Amino acid sequence: MPVDAKYKTTATATGGGRDGKATLEDGTMALQLTVPKELGGPGGDGANPEKLFALGYSACYLGAMRVGAQQLKTTVPDGTTVMAKIGIGPRSEGGFGITADLDVYLPGMPKDQAEKLVEATHGICPYSNAVRGNVDVKTTIRS
Repeated sequence: MPVDAKYKTTATATGGGRDGKATLEDGTMALQLTVPKELGGPGGDGANPEKLFALGYSACYLGAMRVGAQQLKTTVPDGTTVMAKIGIGPRSEGGFGITADLDVYLPGMPKDQAEKLVEATHGICPYSNAVRGNVDVKTTIRS
């Protein structure tokens, strides 16, 4: 399915990949990367691809939720949050895969309205669209 990209960004990883450095081409961000202890690395203060994915997915999903709310002629309540928990591990088919759990907090929104908004958001959010069919995204809705 073709995408008419309106924005693109470029990052470069150097060093050992997960134990190197990642830098945005425009110079706005550079991160030291470290392998988590759970994956056999030293752990520590560095970032890793799963942390970056969690940051991106949570922010993107919350933004897409605002678009979904407009389409449903409702509003996203003040205080709404999206927490993304991203995991990594071996796949039964070989290689590695990721897991994704989204915790969506919509304070005061009626349950049926919240469910409709979350369903619509999964169809809008680029991260949800990118992982559909490859990652089982578990969504918890709280209000």
